[in-house]
Amino acid sequence: MDLVARAARSSAPVIITGESGTGKELVAQIIHNLSPRSAGPYIPVNCAAIPETLIESELFGHERGAFTGAEQMRQGYFECANGGTLFLDEFIEMKTNVQAKLLRVLEERKLRRIGASREIGLDVRVLAASNRSLRRAISEGWLREDLFYRLNVFSLDLPPLRERIEDLPMLVAKFILEANKEQGRQVQGVSAECLEALKTHRWPGNVRELRNVIDHAVIVSKRRTISLDDLPPQYRSPNGKVEHVTFPVGSSLDEVERELIGRTIEFTAGNKTRAAQMLGVGVRTLYRRLERYAGDEPVSRRNAASIAGRDGWRA
Repeated sequence: MDLVARAARSSAPVIITGESGTGKELVAQIIHNLSPRSAGPYIPVNCAAIPETLIESELFGHERGAFTGAEQMRQGYFECANGGTLFLDEFIEMKTNVQAKLLRVLEERKLRRIGASREIGLDVRVLAASNRSLRRAISEGWLREDLFYRLNVFSLDLPPLRERIEDLPMLVAKFILEANKEQGRQVQGVSAECLEALKTHRWPGNVRELRNVIDHAVIVSKRRTISLDDLPPQYRSPNGKVEHVTFPVGSSLDEVERELIGRTIEFTAGNKTRAAQMLGVGVRTLYRRLERYAGDEPVSRRNAASIAGRDGWRA
């Protein structure tokens, strides 16, 4: 939080990294609120949720008639954020040609809407976030190196909840207060047994997952204290079963990746958004992997099970 406060006082771009659910958007909002730009607009944009064909228009705007369907002029997110802060969540999901235009806008502090003949001056601070390794994204060609260096003036890496489990009681108390207000309840806390079970969970969805669990428990609890029975079934056992995927030594990376993706989607009951969060990739990246493996035969779970206890490793 000290680093967040220092970042807020500057006008430099900031890259925020961390697993899904660690609070990257919350940190971006805090940076804006503590900055000299707090009176200006704060515009959050989820780049992974915008279709590739629309993202350039959404960011930079377009003139009437610039392309089929452009029936009127439209300001992009950059113009909407003028005088304030633009938060680009999952910015790595943008195509590299759009990243090149973004770099130009950041360096020149002006943009040209699609189909426009004149440029517009900008005064926008950009905060960017990703749940992926930026260095790996550069090496794999997903992220332009020059854009990375332009944005990475100040960097913040948010640790996952499992690495700061001592914060869990404080977070639980905060989420109970918020859930009480939203649901009209008067829950006062959690039992010691319940808290111990929560502490032993791995929390692949991090703080976001914890909040959802507490919201559920506050709604279903019939007492002033949340008990173990008020938690969803998979959170009730301090010694709960941990899912594993086992591979033989000598498996190719493609085989490992294909099996891990398939088992994770199975574990999430087909929820690909949740699976992407657990795997630490964007939803669009997950779909690209699935398309790549569409014609391949998945690694047999029977074969995987047969090598358990032999020369294998667990992921």
